[in-house]
Amino acid sequence: MLGRRRRGGPDLAGKVAIVTGGGSGIGAALTGALAAEGAQVACADIDLPAAQRVASSVLGGPGTVRAVRLDVTDGAAVQRVVDDVVAESGRLDLMFNNAGITWGGPTEMLTPEQWNAIIDVNIRGVVHGVAAAYPVMIEQRSGAIVNTASMGGLVAAGLITSYVMTKHAVVGLSLALRTEAAGHGVTVLAVCPSAVETPILDKGSVGGFVGRSYYLASQGSSTAYDADRLAQDTLAAIGRDQPLLVVPRRSRITWRIQRLAPGLTNRLAAQFIDRQRGQLRPEG
Repeated sequence: MLGRRRRGGPDLAGKVAIVTGGGSGIGAALTGALAAEGAQVACADIDLPAAQRVASSVLGGPGTVRAVRLDVTDGAAVQRVVDDVVAESGRLDLMFNNAGITWGGPTEMLTPEQWNAIIDVNIRGVVHGVAAAYPVMIEQRSGAIVNTASMGGLVAAGLITSYVMTKHAVVGLSLALRTEAAGHGVTVLAVCPSAVETPILDKGSVGGFVGRSYYLASQGSSTAYDADRLAQDTLAAIGRDQPLLVVPRRSRITWRIQRLAPGLTNRLAAQFIDRQRGQLRPEG
């Protein structure tokens, strides 16, 4: 396990971290938060210029950031990044499997290629990160694996069916691995926020789906959760050795209701999807 500061969060000074999907959104926020705490961070993204911009934005802080190009769907490439970091630093303390994509819209309109793409990034990308980092942490007898999931991995709703499927898989992987990892001194955390203010809110649309309005309506809010705040929440959750981080508070309430009354939440979700289906914008 990572050492802890007096106030309960992890002591990250000098710790070595990899953040996938670090070029924007949650990954960029995590990179900045880690560097601010003195960590050595490899900011990895398939978009190298984006990762370089993030690295440049945190220059001058107590930590260090270097940009790395990484396609998480390439297991050998993920292994090389982990091997390079360990060879350079002698260890790997934190592995953030954060890279992700989404598809939103009627499920019948998704192509096999789109299904494969979201499985490759959101599931296999996490698997590749775990497969590369976990053996290193077992040997060290310490470390933390942090997998970015979603409220969609805890509470299901249509029109983002492929995304929900992948995030349920990430939650299941994280909770199962956690029970093994504890015996090796390794912690595992699944991060499950509602809509976060990131570029993904406006991407991955099919069939006239409007992601931003859908995600905000689903959580009954006019604004998305701040990515920097989520990054701070995540570091605090690592320090507390939580299995799941569910934010904001209204999402925790929704999750509890879902567990207590799954039939009710399913009916409410079906009604919500009916309303959302009527708001799809015609394409063309």
